[in-house]
Amino acid sequence: MVALVKAAMAPDYPAEIVLVISNRPDAGGIVKAEALGIQTVCIDHKNFKTRKDFEQEMDKALRACGTELICNAGFMRILSPWFVRRWLGQIINIHPSLLPKFKGLNTHARALEAGQKQHGCTIHYVDEGVDTGKIIAQAKVKVLPSDTADTLAARVLEQEHILYPQVLKTIATQ
Repeated sequence: MVALVKAAMAPDYPAEIVLVISNRPDAGGIVKAEALGIQTVCIDHKNFKTRKDFEQEMDKALRACGTELICNAGFMRILSPWFVRRWLGQIINIHPSLLPKFKGLNTHARALEAGQKQHGCTIHYVDEGVDTGKIIAQAKVKVLPSDTADTLAARVLEQEHILYPQVLKTIATQ
């Protein structure tokens, strides 16, 4: 999220970050976004009786800001088919693996356990599945013999910070 916000601060960047939403009141990203002058809102999913009630509140906040594209970055909730259909083609996500490999969680440890020679990150459109949407771009890193899940994650994160702003720029200029 911070990489996207910082990229969007450049005068010639074709996208503007209009809102950062978190579903967790303790999320560090909210503090970082506020420090960078970005409007934020916390919509705690625990305060809603149903997933749809929670997502309707998110939808309302996003539409009130004139959101055109949702860029998931550290948002660790699976979006319902209702929400995805409402924003179909307007939600992208970054995932720390070379999809279709290693959907879901613990991707770095799973890549090491599987003996992968390459790992990386993927930016994809969000659809109704989990990490199944159309792939937009990927960045690869070599898996080193000395890698742990943490060292591999750190190198993948560096690539995420490069790739995500590039993809958003491309989408914003189409």
